Amino acid sequence: MTARETITLLTGPAGFTEHRPPPRTLPPDGPLGWAGYDAARERAAERTGEDESVVYGTGVVGDRECVLLAFEFGFLGGSLGQLTGDRLEAAYGLALARRLPLLALVATGGSRMQEGMVALTQLQRVAAAATRLRAAGLPQIAVVRDPTTGGGWATVGAGADVVLALPGAQVGFAGSRVRPPDADPYAYSAEGQSAAGQVDAVVPAGELPRTVGLWLRALGAGGPPGRTEADGTSGGPGTTGTPEADGPSGVPPQEASGSPGPQETSGPAAAPLPRARAASAAGLPASGREAVERARAAERPRAEAYLDDYFTIRLPLHGDRCGGSDPGLLSGFGLRADGQAVAYVAQCGTATRPAGYRAAARTIRLADRLGVPVLTLVDTPGAANDAEAERAGAGAAIADAFAAIAAARVPVTTLVIGEGGSGGALALAAPGNTHVTADSYFSVIAPELAAAILKRPPEETGATADQLRLRPQDLVELGVARSIVR
Repeated sequence: MTARETITLLTGPAGFTEHRPPPRTLPPDGPLGWAGYDAARERAAERTGEDESVVYGTGVVGDRECVLLAFEFGFLGGSLGQLTGDRLEAAYGLALARRLPLLALVATGGSRMQEGMVALTQLQRVAAAATRLRAAGLPQIAVVRDPTTGGGWATVGAGADVVLALPGAQVGFAGSRVRPPDADPYAYSAEGQSAAGQVDAVVPAGELPRTVGLWLRALGAGGPPGRTEADGTSGGPGTTGTPEADGPSGVPPQEASGSPGPQETSGPAAAPLPRARAASAAGLPASGREAVERARAAERPRAEAYLDDYFTIRLPLHGDRCGGSDPGLLSGFGLRADGQAVAYVAQCGTATRPAGYRAAARTIRLADRLGVPVLTLVDTPGAANDAEAERAGAGAAIADAFAAIAAARVPVTTLVIGEGGSGGALALAAPGNTHVTADSYFSVIAPELAAAILKRPPEETGATADQLRLRPQDLVELGVARSIVR
């Protein structure tokens, strides 16, 4: 698909209004005087109908207005040059001025050789513009198409808050002509990048409008739906009229004097507590041993059951952006039946790996920046403690999860639904807002390990569990938990 076809796929009949930055005149054959560069640009323009490799403007996806930018790969391989940088910076500036989310539809081969280092430094402009958008609490979503390589992947693509990819797309920093000849092509595919925790979801083209629309809702994006112009009018796909000319920072001239900023609010309401799922009919556990047995019971409901009951729609975030993922930790954003968006982090009863803690921290920080409350479900015997976990930075990853919750300005609500094993569980628990189910326990250490450390025989494990005071009612009495959810 061309850039405009991809935009139309997302906006449909809601339409798209193109914007442009102020015109810039380049010297003959560009900043390097590269012989034949002007002729190559003219041929690309004749072939594609575009005069640069990026198209941007405003449109509506689902029921949310956003700024869209789309790369035209047919124009010199969607490469980034000085004029491309102008358009990218203006697109981010337009999103900032109108307080709209940014949706990037990326297909690029990287920086433009004919402009040399001038082209490469456009990546710094993009990074600075994206940072300003993040600081303003506005979400960035990227859809990476085929191919997405080089600096465009390393800034607009991989730098987005949520990264979606089309099936089979070539995705990676190294393009096909510069990577090692024996390199595994799977590592440079959308599917391979997803497996490595770099892409959140691989989404078929036909599902993109719905998926992106849901993400815009879940990330708290947008204002009144259907508005793409300052006066409330809307342009059609591929509008043939004169595009709006933007000021240096992407602000349309009629808005350059500024408009009232967002109203001050008291912040989001805390995420509601989940309901207990099929809690034991036996009431509260009579002993520490019973509490541990009930938390470890195979028939006890796990995180998936709680999340399915809590949300009508779940949009997972996948991976830690460091090459790893933990199938035992679920994270993402969801929409409840009342339309409320809540971010979630849920342990699934297994030992949580470093990639899981990094994914959790990533989710919590994103939610905090966007003003979305967080729900965490605690259920782990503890952090993974094998040699591989240590090599992957278990301590640093757990510390980062602690720090993400400690720094969160949005409310974090925690429900312990099973095992609460030591610091590996506490790292995801909200101080002052942790609740427990009747089939859970929380302990400084597992009773078996405590008995071993104290050199007690195995038959004293139950008595050790009692001494640890790890039952739900003990936790409330100690002030560790606020309530028992039954």
